[in-house]
Amino acid sequence: MSKVTEQEAAGFFADVDAASQKAIWAAVATVADGEPRVRMVHPTWEGQVLWIATSKKSPKAAQLAATPVIDIQYQVTQPEFVHILVRGSVELLDDAESRAHCWQVMDYDLADFWPEGQDSADFLPVKITPQRVELSEMFGMMNKRVWQA
Repeated sequence: MSKVTEQEAAGFFADVDAASQKAIWAAVATVADGEPRVRMVHPTWEGQVLWIATSKKSPKAAQLAATPVIDIQYQVTQPEFVHILVRGSVELLDDAESRAHCWQVMDYDLADFWPEGQDSADFLPVKITPQRVELSEMFGMMNKRVWQA
């Protein structure tokens, strides 16, 4: 395992973003009543910040409000078998500026979920600030690089 230095961070996060785009979907773990809950989401990287969008009424939103930490796992299939793990803190952002920003940053059309647009009463941007990011191959067994805040 190699630790990513501050000087290597920008290149590392560019590699993480590129690999994440190949995976498309990621498993996200939240906590409910002291137990893990996992579901699939489509996160989008913006530098060293990760964004997801969710419904204000979703169990995920309630769980993140109660316990604002998250684990995310991407798995890119063959031939790369790239593995990405992200652990971070969460901010649920409901102000107009954050809504507009998330709407622009996400790399898919959020209107598929919120046809009313970024002002939809149900749209909730979620900003994830990573504390630890791991990028590796072969399910974490090869070429493991780890960045920590």
